[in-house]
Order: sequence, then structure tokens, then C-alpha cells
Amino acid sequence: MRDLVKLQTAILLRRFAYEVGHAAKSQNTDAVHDLRIAIRRLDNCLRLFALFYPRHSAKRIRRRLDGLVQLAGAIRDFDVALDLLAKGGMSPRSLLAARLREERRKTSHRLARELRLWKTLAFSRKWRSRLDL
Repeated sequence: MRDLVKLQTAILLRRFAYEVGHAAKSQNTDAVHDLRIAIRRLDNCLRLFALFYPRHSAKRIRRRLDGLVQLAGAIRDFDVALDLLAKGGMSPRSLLAARLREERRKTSHRLARELRLWKTLAFSRKWRSRLDL
């Protein structure tokens, strides 16, 4: 079982690292959505199989994911809100839509900065070591 958990964790970590790189280049709706999915899947794996990793390593990594998932979630919320406004017939030129787009842009820039930082920290290699993969 331990080998299966390590293999699955390595796969999910690799996918997360890929999505970090992809979202760092483009914070479009699909890239942010894929990043959120990768974070959620890795987080679930780390939580469910915490007993198979060295002491507290999974919990520490999960804490590091929190800030990133909050930024990506905020961007996703803006995307959903803008889509609902459009479906509801509100003009894309409305003051509300313009404010939502501006807040999304600001949050997107914060996410891009954070993702570039993650890439420079070589988190994937460090986490593989911490998780004994």
C-alpha cells in the first residue's frame, strides 16, 4: 500500500507542478481552474494518506497550499460572477462588471507573482524529499 500511495502522490505532485508553471504563464479561466483541481487533488491525497508520509510533512505542505488555493479561488469566483452577469443580461460595460474585471486582474497579478516565486523555490523537488517519494 505504501508504494501505491507514494506513486500516486508523486503523480499528483508532478501534475500540480505542471499546473503551477502553466498558470504562471497564463491566468486564464482554464489555467486557474486546472490549478485549483490539481491543488485539491494533491491536498486530498496528503490528507487521506498522512500516515504514510514522514511525521507532519504532509500537514506542512498542505498549509503551504492554502494561500495559493485562496488566490486561485478568488479568481475563479470573479470568473463565475462575470459569467452570471453576462447570462443575466447585464452589459459587460456596466460599472459592476468593470469593477469585477479590475479586481480579477489585480488578483491575477498577485497569483502570477506567487506562482513565479513557487517556481524559483523548486518546491516540487523539496516536497518529494520531505514526503520520502
